[in-house]
Order: sequence, then C-alpha cells, then structure tokens
Amino acid sequence: MPSFDEVLKEAGEFGRFQKRVFFLLCQTGIIFSFLFASVVFLGQAPHNYWCRIPGAVELSERCGWTLEEEQNITVLPLHLENGSSSGECERLDVVWDASVSCASPLARYGNHSAGNLPLAACHDNWVYKQPHSSIVSEYNLVCGNAWMLDLSQAILNLGFLAGAFTLGYAADRYGRILIYLLSCLGAGICGIIVAFAPNFTVFLIFRFLQGVFGKGTWMTCYVIVTEIVGSDQRIIGIVIQIFFTLGIMILPGIAYLVPTWQGIQLAISLPNFLFLLYYWAVPESPRWLLTRKKGEKALKIMHNIAKHNGKYLSPHYSEITISNEEVSNPSFLDLVRTPRMRRNTLILMYAWFTSALTYQGLVMRLGIVGGNLYLAFFISGAVELPAALLILVTIDRIGRRLPFGISNIVAGIACLITAFLPEDIPWLKMTVATLGRLGITMAFEIVYLVNTELYPTTLRNFGVSLCSSLCDLGGIIAPFLLFRLAAIWLELPLIIFSILAVVCGLLVLLLPETKGISLPETVEDVEQLSSNFGKCGKKRKHQDTNSYI
Repeated sequence: MPSFDEVLKEAGEFGRFQKRVFFLLCQTGIIFSFLFASVVFLGQAPHNYWCRIPGAVELSERCGWTLEEEQNITVLPLHLENGSSSGECERLDVVWDASVSCASPLARYGNHSAGNLPLAACHDNWVYKQPHSSIVSEYNLVCGNAWMLDLSQAILNLGFLAGAFTLGYAADRYGRILIYLLSCLGAGICGIIVAFAPNFTVFLIFRFLQGVFGKGTWMTCYVIVTEIVGSDQRIIGIVIQIFFTLGIMILPGIAYLVPTWQGIQLAISLPNFLFLLYYWAVPESPRWLLTRKKGEKALKIMHNIAKHNGKYLSPHYSEITISNEEVSNPSFLDLVRTPRMRRNTLILMYAWFTSALTYQGLVMRLGIVGGNLYLAFFISGAVELPAALLILVTIDRIGRRLPFGISNIVAGIACLITAFLPEDIPWLKMTVATLGRLGITMAFEIVYLVNTELYPTTLRNFGVSLCSSLCDLGGIIAPFLLFRLAAIWLELPLIIFSILAVVCGLLVLLLPETKGISLPETVEDVEQLSSNFGKCGKKRKHQDTNSYI
C-alpha cells in the first residue's frame, strides 16, 4: 500500500487547494508581526509633558490659564534658574492654594528664586499635551516608572513562551485547526481588553494572554502549511516569513494614520476575528489525523484536496492504517530519548536562542537612526526582504544545512568586524553591521523550516513549540544584554553576538540534511535521517513506516 506522501503526490503536492490554504494562513504572519513589534508605537515617548505642582489645577481654573500658560508659569522659571531640570521628573516643592496670586504665583516666597526653592520628585502628577497618544502617557510610564514599558514587552514575550508550551502541546493532542481557531479568538478578545484596560495591571495581564494566543496562531498556522504540502514544497514555510516582514513594513503606516494607542491596538487585534472564517476554508491536517487513528477523516480530506486540484485518487484508496508505534501524548523526554533526536533538539534549542538574541540585539542597535520613526521602521523591515529571497534562491539548490551554518557564521564575523571598525567611517560600519543583520535574519528564518523537518508527526508541533520557546527567552534577555554591556563598552554586545552566532553556525552543520526528504512520521524515521545521504550526498530511498492508505 502506498505511503501518505505518495498519495499526497497523486492528489497534488502544491495544487490549487494548497495554494489557497497557504495564502489564507500567510495573513496570520502579518497580524502576528503587528503584535510582535507594536510596542515601538504603543510605547512612544511623549514629546511634551511636565510635572504639575499640587493645587495647580484649581489655580489654573481660577486664573483661566491654558495648559501652555500653566507650563510657562510653573516649569519655565524652574528651567531658567536650574538648567538641568526640565520639569518632567521633578517639580518645585511648593503647594498652591487660594491665597496665591495669578499674576505672580511665586511672589509669596519672597526673594527666593526658583533655583533656590527645594525640589521634589514627581510621582503621579504629570500633564501631557497628548494624554492618549501612547501607553506611556496613559499609564504614566515616565521617569521612575519608565522601566514598566520594558516590563510590558517582557510580559508579552513571557506570553509567547507560555503559548509555545501550552498551545503547542494542545495542538498535538487536540488538533492543529482547533487550536488555531481558538488562538485567533483569544488573541482578538484579549487585544480588545488591552485597548480599554482601566489600569496598567489589567493591561499587563491581557497583554500576556494576547501573547499566549498570538504565539498559538503563528506556530500552528506554520505547522498546518508544512504538513499539507509535499516534501519538495516545504520551502513555502520560508515565504510565510516574508509575510511577517510585510507586516513589519505595514505597521508604521497604521501607526501613522491612527493617532491614539487604543486605535492602533484595535487595528492590530480586530483582524484576528476574520481568521475564524477559516473554519470553512482550512481543513485539519491529514497527517495529524493519521497519527490520532482517524483514517476515515484523513481519507476524506485527501479526496477533497485531489478534487480541488483537479486530480483523482484511485478507488482502492479506502483504508488507512497506522504503524505499530504507539501514539501517545508528547513530552520533553520524547525529544531527548534517542541519540539523534537528543542531538537535534539541543542544537535547535541553542539555534533558536542565538537567532533571537542576536537578531533583536542588532535590530535595537541599528534602529536608532533618528529622524522620522515611521520611515526608519519601514526601512528596517525592508532590509529583511533580501534575506528571504536569498533563502528561496539557495535552499532548494544546495540544501538547508549549509546556508543555515554559513548565515550564522557570516553574521558572527560581521558583528566582530563591526565592533573593531573605527567610528570615523560610519558608512562602512553601518554596511558591515547590515550584513550581520541579513545573515542572522536568514538563520532565523531557516531555523523555522529545519525545526519542522527534523521531528516526526506525533511530536512535530510540540517539538517546534518547545525549541522556539528559547526564542522567547532570547527576546527577553536581548535588551538587558545589549544595554548593560554597552554601558561597559559600546561594542561589547557585538562581541557576545559574534561568539554565539559562530558557535551556532558550527553546531548546525552537525544536523542532518533534509532537502527533498519526506517529513518523518516516526522517531525511527528521525533516527535514520542521517543515513539518507551517503558520503557523496546522494539521497537514499526513504522508507515511510508510519501511515498507509
């Protein structure tokens, strides 16, 4: 009886049906990128704010001052007498009451100038020219509270981490499409609650939950696409990354057109509800159905795929059986129980961590270009497009392993060279650093594909989820590593990035090549992967031992 991949080839490996599903699910990448990078615009620093003196509200109403007049009367004297104070994080330690004169509110303090008056730290009395422009002005995340903005992004990454474990496990146990749809619903609902959060605590709680569900949508759509196409077409997983980049390029346009952070938050969250329509357009993964002993449903979907692709399955395809391998709920021990699975898992976990840490570190380092924030962010996204194109050109010709290793090594060497280039040739320093950005972007995108191809069907979603969780850990550490080490020596973070990337490039060369090989169905298939290529690199015939039709 033919294997699943042989039946898929007869039904069409990348026909009209797969192309439609692929295009629909790619939209998930755009929306996920909005969530991933939204803090740049949700957390924009307010341009004009100051600390209000107690009693200033009543005095302003009695004297008929505008905000500008109040600022000039209360902050300007402080700045003139004490040039180091801008009135943003401290105020004059005075209290205005009904006896204060509108014409000269400081006259009651006699000959004391503003510079000689005591100062007090500001805690919760800030005034903003645009109070709802960002979460910074909404929740007073300035001065001593500025670290809370970093906390909001760390909480989102913790949500990604939790989603990788919980929803990755759930997708392997309860089905890809079910968890995908529930994740879309959860991300949309939590996004709305975030937009109308009455306080920062509620904001953080539902920002975390939106991260959980957002990660569920992203990783599950990726696995669905990978499992419904043939082995020669799995490269389309890289194309999903291009849609992520498109989202990065679209986001500044949304932020430019929408003046408030609530509007931006709703604009990036509401599209999740549209994905619920995929219930009628995207089927469950037939590969997953086979592993759960649901052969009749898998066969029905295969006939539907063939019909939409203009193909016809032979009438004797009427029975589906599973190999003798026991189908059980996955655990971490399943990923490290056998020698090659253990090696693959540890290397992939390190590759995810290094890619995320280096990628986000370089983005933050290169992103400070000044000028127009929206244009700068758009350009930073456009830089990633050549990386995806290079992958598409090389990965099906020379395989996965070599571009994976070289891209990491190039990124590491570029970081090292950048660290020691003199400051008086900034164009060369920027060019080499950009080369490092392209290299690590390629590595980041290839690890998605390789991770998916190195796990059997029963463990694939869980394996991808677990390994990619190290990506979220790297994302949490990156800003602290960058800014703490830069305080010691500006280029020290680049040295760390260089070491991590070069070591990663050497390690991934130990992984088996998966170009043109059928997705492994069992752990035994994974253990035999390295023997699929002889010394001359010729592919041996792959024996599919899991699912038969």
